[in-house]
This record gives sequence, C-alpha cells and structure tokens, in this order.
Amino acid sequence: MRLNHFSKNRPDSFLRMIRRANRGRLKIFLGYGAGVGKTYQMLLEGHRLRAEGIDVVIGLLESHGRIDVERLAEGLVLIPRRVQEYRGTIIQEMDTGAIIGIKPQVTLIDELAHSNAPGSHNAKRYEDVEDILESGIHVVTTLNIQHLESLYDTVEREVGIKVRERIPDSVLFDADEIVNVDITPEDLQKRLKEGKIYPHERIQIALEHFFREANLETLRELTLRELAAQIDSKRREHVAYEDNLSPDQVMVCLSSRGPNSEMLLRYASRLAGRLNRNWYALYVQTPSEAPSVIDPETQQALSSALTLAKQLGALVFTHKGEDVVATILCFAREYRCGHIVIGSPGRLSLWKSLTGHKNLVASLIDLAHGATVVVLDTRRYDSQVGIAQTKKSDASKLGGGTTATDKSHPFSYYLTTGRILFWDQPVNRENALRELVSSVNTPEIGNPDIVFDGLMRREQQSSTFLNEGVAFPHARLSGLSKPVVVLGVARHGVSDTVTLEPVKLIFMILTPEESPSTQLSLLGEISHALKNRHLFQGLSNAKNPYEALLAFGRWETERGNAP
Repeated sequence: MRLNHFSKNRPDSFLRMIRRANRGRLKIFLGYGAGVGKTYQMLLEGHRLRAEGIDVVIGLLESHGRIDVERLAEGLVLIPRRVQEYRGTIIQEMDTGAIIGIKPQVTLIDELAHSNAPGSHNAKRYEDVEDILESGIHVVTTLNIQHLESLYDTVEREVGIKVRERIPDSVLFDADEIVNVDITPEDLQKRLKEGKIYPHERIQIALEHFFREANLETLRELTLRELAAQIDSKRREHVAYEDNLSPDQVMVCLSSRGPNSEMLLRYASRLAGRLNRNWYALYVQTPSEAPSVIDPETQQALSSALTLAKQLGALVFTHKGEDVVATILCFAREYRCGHIVIGSPGRLSLWKSLTGHKNLVASLIDLAHGATVVVLDTRRYDSQVGIAQTKKSDASKLGGGTTATDKSHPFSYYLTTGRILFWDQPVNRENALRELVSSVNTPEIGNPDIVFDGLMRREQQSSTFLNEGVAFPHARLSGLSKPVVVLGVARHGVSDTVTLEPVKLIFMILTPEESPSTQLSLLGEISHALKNRHLFQGLSNAKNPYEALLAFGRWETERGNAP
C-alpha cells in the first residue's frame, strides 16, 4: 500500500495545524475504490493523534463487517449514531449535534460523500462536516475519487456506473491535507477474493463488474491525475493573481433547451482546473426564452443547470440578447475568455441549409477570432465526450492586455464600515444600486448618476443578481486609481428580482478602466469565498458593519489570506 501525502507543509503539518487553528482543519484519505485501505488509514491516524495527546473521537465509522477495521477502532471513543424513523424504517445517521456538543479536538468521519436520510438537518454528510469544521473541530475523513461531481460523466463513460452520491470538487480543493491511499489493481482484486472487502456471495459479481481490472486501472489513473492537479493548484495558489487572468479563462455556453448541460459544465470545470483558470457559465436569454414563454419543465432544467454550474465553481451570468453569437463573443471579450465551450448544434432545416444559413456553432467559430471553440457532442448522453471541432489561434488577441493586480490585499481590504449598508425592509434593485453608489464619497468615480445609469444598463442587458442569493453589479471607470467595493445586506431580499433564493448580499465592484484584470480578480475572489455557506450566513446575519467585517476577517484568517 502506498500513501501519497499532499499538504501545505511537511507530513506532520496536520498535527501542527490542529494545535494552532481556530476553524477546524480537514484531512482527506483519498482512494480509487472500496478496499484500498482508506478507513484503516483514517483509524491509524486517529491512534497516532491520540498518542500525541490529541482528543480524538470517531464521529462515524462504516466497517461493513470488516473484522480488522472493527478491531482497529477499539480504544477510540465512538459517538453513538442518531436514530430516526423514515416511512416506517429505522435509519441511523451521524449525530452531528452530539459531536459539536462534545467538542473533541478531532473527529474521524468515514465516507464523506454519503447522502443523509430525508429529514436530516443537512442533505449531505460533507455539509455536516462543514458545520463541524466551523465549530472548531478538526476532521479526518475518507473519499473515493468517483464521487467528485466533475468526474460523473467520465466515470459513467469509462467505468459504466452512474455515481449517485457526489460532492462538489471544491470540498477536495479546500482540504488542508490529502493523502492518496493506493494499492495495485491486482492486490485489490486479491483482497476482494480473500473476502476482505465484501461477503463471499458478492465477490464474483464484483469481479465481473466494478472490480474488473480495466475499471480499477481507470479509477486509479483518475485519482493520480486529480492529486497531481491539486498539487499544481496549491503550488500556484500564491502566484500573483494576474497570472490567473490570462485569456486562457474558460466560459461554457448554456441553453434552456440544450441537451446534457451537465456534461458541458463538468467538462468546462475539468478544463478550467487543468488550466488553473477562472471559468464562467453564460446563459443567453433570447425573447423566445423569456420566463413567461418557456414551460415550467424547461425553466426547472435551466435552473438546475445554473445551480450545478455554481457548485462546480463557475461564476454564473444570464445575458439578454437577440443575437446569441454576438452576445457570447461580447461576454468573452469583456471577461477575457480564450476558451468557449458549447454543445453540438441542432440540425438546420433543408431549406436553411440550401440557402446558405449556418448554425450557431458554425457562426461562432467563424467570428471567434483568436479564441478556441470547443464543441462537445452532447446529442447522446452515452456518447464519448470529445471535441467535434476546435478553432485554435493566439487566444491573447481576444482578451487584450493585462495590468498587474496587487494580490497582497485580501478582499476585505477594500471594505470599510462606511461602505457596508443594511436594509431592514425589502428594497428594489434600482434603489439598492442608487444607495450603494451614493455611499462612495470619493470624487474619483465622477458623477454618481452616470455610474448608476451604467450599472442599470448592464443589469438590463445582463443581470448580476444570481439564483444563489448574491449579486455582483460591477463596472470599470476611467480615472479610478484603485478598486471600490461596497457591500449591501438586504435582510428581506431584493423585492423585484425573481431568483431561487432571495438576493441578500449585493457586492458593488468598481475598478479602473485601464485594469480589466483587477475586476476579474475581485469577481473571482468573492465568488469563491461565498461558496462557503458559513461566510454567506455570517454576512447575511451580521447586525452591523463591524460584524460583517469580522465575518470576512475570520474567513480570510482561516484560509491564510489575511494580511
């Protein structure tokens, strides 16, 4: 068995982090299948920490009847499970409240991707873990590679299984330490045949299906690739942010009626991860796709796709426009996206083909000078994901030049108590934006009415009020020497905005016209930060500007981004 450690410091760093951290730290034992030894290594880690004087408990253990695992758990305190009834069936789940109440220094939690029983406080175990981490308790857990959301299509295509329980890739990315628990496929099959993984009656079926050597080799390769990508991302994490703002940024184009939007999003997520770049999901809403026109089923499918995009790490935008190709290219130029990912086009009628009409994708390739257009075959769900057409050239022509951004400042550096507003009554979008602009007492922004009009025009063309309860109205201003950020907290939401979640946080971001990279840097940073639901809740529940700044400061300190 081989253990590949990836951490931000030396191999003993998790012990040192435990002793100095306020927020809990997360350590993940990552493997490519059942039986590689993740749970065993987690328990060994528990005993090692306990020998160092650390208070360790087992929050959740799935031994699956394995005698060696159950024996290894002896000597560690096991927190009893919470028992509940669902439709006449008794179900046992991890007792998150009991763990937080006992408040050990470290808890061991098996099977991070588990889905909780209906009626639980959180739908997923990883959300329970987030609550535990937020309470200051450190977590050591286990995960199989196939449970990453962005790998769903790849695993289904290459291994032939649909993975029901999945977690956002950001959970793995935000881990403080990852350990790859690795054995050869031959050794894993041997363990299976010896009855060390499944009961004897399940062995032959497992060997003929999931545990086929080709499947195991594929999953093992995916694990090693993911670990390498994580190491590379962490290595480059502290490089000047402008290096992350090249025209290699990725955008994916969504349609309300396009098939397999999930496939597009997962592909774009993996592509952006390999390039170590920000990425965006764009939905162009034409008049024929207005909410009053499309049917409820289509609206629900579109909403689900936009939600998945956010979970996968995209910054999501909805633009209104009649010319879809022109709108896509305008967005790509403004946000400096050198890779445009789009699904395969629908068939043109015979008449349109004979009269020289082009489909959307062909028109996009013709006009996307300097960009790389990636066309995925989304016509059949089980078809091999590949590039149907690409057009490659110097992507820098699309994005324009870059201007250095001072990444030494965390996001909260740009906020002051005077630039954090609260509305205790419902507020509409126009009044909210007007008050945000009026709060900026600096002549550098010029005429506040002009700034307000510019923000409103952008909102009419492309709403920045997103389904997840946040808004990012932004503009670049000539003559501005440094960024201006204003936060508005709408306790009862924005009244005239129809979103899945009421918009409660509005971040107005004004940046210098001469530095497009600064705008993208701040948008990317705050979008990433607000994926943490505890930060979102801390800002939403803040009673005054000081508490809002404190929530941001705590987040940045925990993540090592404080000055």
